[in-house]
Amino acid sequence: MNKILICDDEKDIVRAIEIYLKAEGYELFKAYNGLEAVEVMNKESDIRLVLMDIMMPKMDGIEALMEIRKTSNVPVIFLTAKSEDADKILGLNVGADDYITKPFLPAELTARVRSSLRRYTMLGSVSAEKNVLTIGGIVLDDPAKEVKVDGDTVNLTKTEYEILKLLMQEPGRVYSPHEIYSKVWGDDPYGSENTVAVHIRRLREKIEIDPAKPRYLKVIWGRGYKIEGGV
Repeated sequence: MNKILICDDEKDIVRAIEIYLKAEGYELFKAYNGLEAVEVMNKESDIRLVLMDIMMPKMDGIEALMEIRKTSNVPVIFLTAKSEDADKILGLNVGADDYITKPFLPAELTARVRSSLRRYTMLGSVSAEKNVLTIGGIVLDDPAKEVKVDGDTVNLTKTEYEILKLLMQEPGRVYSPHEIYSKVWGDDPYGSENTVAVHIRRLREKIEIDPAKPRYLKVIWGRGYKIEGGV
């Protein structure tokens, strides 16, 4: 049974999410601020997904995620009461995998949860028969779930890893943001451009010597993204 942590300072929202997800058969843990969320994560090593509000007392969601990311790459979906892109991008920039804007429909919530858990589970159980992918100085060892750039190990989130793997499987092919979102998130790609762009930017910062002048991860304006051999 997959374990999910719900963290929001509004207890009514926590209760509502608990009702939705219990009906799907998940085991749930609750927290009402960022400090409590970090404490739960430290105690429960097999949490598979975190649903977390951004604006909370004591420790907000951004700070809590930064603490969680020190020890775990578990998928994190931010819950935000605001619809502005800045809030969503901020969350993605510090390591969130996705976001849901409140108020949300139960069907949307459960679909996003299933999608994130499916990606997390698949990434952890890919067959060891998969080849090691190499492009220039980037080596993606899928059986070991390890990425090295010029010999140095790079710490990627699950989502960043999957995007890189997707692009490395077909070097030179241009993937649109909608294609990347559909294949990596496994969800309807409507409105996905910002989410993909932020993850691409974070990935560049980790694999490129100079992200402003990338050797590998290129933008093809008006079309999408591709990876090539570098120089």
